[in-house]
Amino acid sequence: MEYIKLACLKCGQGNRVPNDKLYQGPKCAHCSVGLMSSKVTELSPKIFEKAKSLDDALLIVDFWAPWCGPCKTMAPAFEMAASKLSGKARLAKLNTEQYQAVANKLGIRGIPTLIGYRDGKEVFRKSGAMPAQQIENLVRTHLK
Repeated sequence: MEYIKLACLKCGQGNRVPNDKLYQGPKCAHCSVGLMSSKVTELSPKIFEKAKSLDDALLIVDFWAPWCGPCKTMAPAFEMAASKLSGKARLAKLNTEQYQAVANKLGIRGIPTLIGYRDGKEVFRKSGAMPAQQIENLVRTHLK
């Protein structure tokens, strides 16, 4: 049986999930939160670093700020894409206003910026607001 590693986006606990269970709503062994949620999760820098380095699944992070008009415009599309990609990829957000050090470290110059991570590596980066279908297409081109 093959397993995939996922960090819980709530508590940071590392979990091993059988590949054939990804679509069956796996839960964190520590806090029981769903690991492959159809909802977008707001990340702290600590949880972001853990998930970025541990996850075997594709993790897409929307770097945004509350004052950003295009970020607000894209938020519903990002939520819609998350529901369509449930079980395939995990979509999360990180507030660059609140966590400026993370944005600086990653060299984010414009928001919204989507960055995809897998196995501790950045696999894509795309800046600018996008409709849900474009987000889905971008993510699907990077699925294993």
